Amino acid sequence: MSAIPGALAVHHVAYTVPDLDQAVTFFTEVIGAELAYRTGPVHDPDGDWMTRQLGVHHRAAAYVAMLRLGPVTNLELFEYSAPDQRRELPGNSDWGGHHLAIAVTDVDAAAAYLRAQPGVQVLGRPETVADGGPIDGDRWVYFRAPWGLQLELIDLPPGLPYEQRTESRLYRPTGSWSSTGSWS
Repeated sequence: MSAIPGALAVHHVAYTVPDLDQAVTFFTEVIGAELAYRTGPVHDPDGDWMTRQLGVHHRAAAYVAMLRLGPVTNLELFEYSAPDQRRELPGNSDWGGHHLAIAVTDVDAAAAYLRAQPGVQVLGRPETVADGGPIDGDRWVYFRAPWGLQLELIDLPPGLPYEQRTESRLYRPTGSWSSTGSWS
């Protein structure tokens, strides 16, 4: 099996957001992330660095924030301005569709908390997978950030059926994170 030489782990996931201040506030105050840093503008108004290095319009500019989201995930947020910028979020069924799943101990309590947050939309009600498939017992619900980014709450109990058929195991968090940035 081939792999990237020297690969260690996933360092971060990144999303482009319409308003960096709003997104940082949402992730720190509602979700509980810790802001590590902000930077910008990142741009090269007289050159081609943005196209060559990032694959965006040569006149694009970005502001960036890096957050710590729980014990193992770094989340990078970009706010771009670019002459050719599309401003529609893809749906989950669209190419490039995406969501970020947050493991919780109680999906129902977490969904109730999110329903009380301004601008957050919880989609439907929490459900438990009961189809006898590989993740039978998974409890989950999707929600949207105020600007439309899709996220998921998930509780995957130990001993899922897929574990009986393979040696492969998904990461299972054992501690929680706090809004102060201390990890247990």
